[in-house]
Amino acid sequence: MRVLLFLLVSHTIFAGEYAVLTNGTRLHADRHEAAGSQIRLYTGEGYVELEAAQVSGFEPDQRVADAAAPIPREAATALSPLQLADQAADKYGLPRELLRSVMSAESGFQQQAVSPKGAVGLMQLMPATAQTMGVDAHDAVQNTDAGARYLRDLLEKYHGALYHALAAYNAGPAAVDKYQGIPPFRETIQYVNRIAGEWKKAGGASGQ
Repeated sequence: MRVLLFLLVSHTIFAGEYAVLTNGTRLHADRHEAAGSQIRLYTGEGYVELEAAQVSGFEPDQRVADAAAPIPREAATALSPLQLADQAADKYGLPRELLRSVMSAESGFQQQAVSPKGAVGLMQLMPATAQTMGVDAHDAVQNTDAGARYLRDLLEKYHGALYHALAAYNAGPAAVDKYQGIPPFRETIQYVNRIAGEWKKAGGASGQ
């Protein structure tokens, strides 16, 4: 999913809504507007622009907005998703462009992304994985750090085989171990090819 983020200044508080994408992902927004063939999802920090064909509908956010509620840590951080990715990549010895590509494929750099299976945040951590790693999946800093650590651990498990590690990040190590390589799942194959292709363009080595 390709998105473009434009910074705006806004102090209006909305109950909000969820944009339901054709792939099942739900993105939270304050409101939305149609702009030709594009849909703009407005948040307090700006707006995300999507192709209208990517959005299947909208659902209201049933939570009541509270003006006195504290600002979530992920909203308060001064670091952008790309900066968070670079910081985590440096910490765990991963190439920056690789982790950026994984974050892009996982969430489109959207902190509030939630998958149909319940994966949360920038690096789309499953609640069980986040619990095992001792992090709050809803915290952007912890989410990114844990995702990078998990990817590093997978690369170590598969002796640096990038394709195996990426497949395990997407489908789980059990599936990779069962098929002794990339499992024959369309989503996983497309996921691995997308990230590996972007990594090669950035000058990275192949990792089958």
